[in-house]
Amino acid sequence: MKLDKVIKKAIIVFTNTGENLLSLLYPNICPFCGRVLVTENKGRICERCQFRLPYIYEPRCKKCGQPLEKETQEYCWDCEHHKHYYEKGVAVWGHHPDVSHAIYQFKYHNRRIYSRFFAKEMVKSYEFYFYQWNIDVIVPIPISRKRRRERGYNQTELLAKEIGKLTRIPVETKGLIRIKETRAQKVLNVRERRKNLKDAFRWTGDGNMLDERNILLVDDIYTTGSTIDEAARILKKSGAKNVYFMTISIGQGY
Repeated sequence: MKLDKVIKKAIIVFTNTGENLLSLLYPNICPFCGRVLVTENKGRICERCQFRLPYIYEPRCKKCGQPLEKETQEYCWDCEHHKHYYEKGVAVWGHHPDVSHAIYQFKYHNRRIYSRFFAKEMVKSYEFYFYQWNIDVIVPIPISRKRRRERGYNQTELLAKEIGKLTRIPVETKGLIRIKETRAQKVLNVRERRKNLKDAFRWTGDGNMLDERNILLVDDIYTTGSTIDEAARILKKSGAKNVYFMTISIGQGY
């Protein structure tokens, strides 16, 4: 019993030490271009990137938040032609080489510290929505055990926890699990993506946590919405009232 406590304490110390080392390795670096910022920048983003990154503004799809070409449009082609299980969603940026690169570093190259930056940008951009949607619980999109072992962490879980700290909304990281080892979505077309993710998730948490609650799903990228949709379907099937989503970036048609 005492040994278990010692091990747990060692893990906490190791984790905190790792985060501090990351802060030393990447001090005040712009996540998009990698420049070291000479002056203190609260947003941790250089002025050059601040002005050229594709922040999502109106007009945007009323369902998925994808940027639209015409102000007279209300929905993107996908949301006009396909049913979605979620109520509504938003993203901070459109897919852009610098954004994709930063997410890739965050996701695969252990830049866990980026979770703080992305979370701040998401809350800063859409703080009003947390209250408008009356979010009760934040749930990150889970990854498989295999991918978690390979990567060492789930980037969306880190992101959700940081958002939870900023908004003081509870975060549930254990309830929604991935029970199916799926192929990489990026190599599949729209139909294959939906088939690939069918029954990929399961809710194993406390049913009362979802009962008539408003849930915010957090993910890094929204492309066709297949992942968000399947997770939203499972959450609603398990008792959730409404499901919304928030991502770092979103595609602009496919």
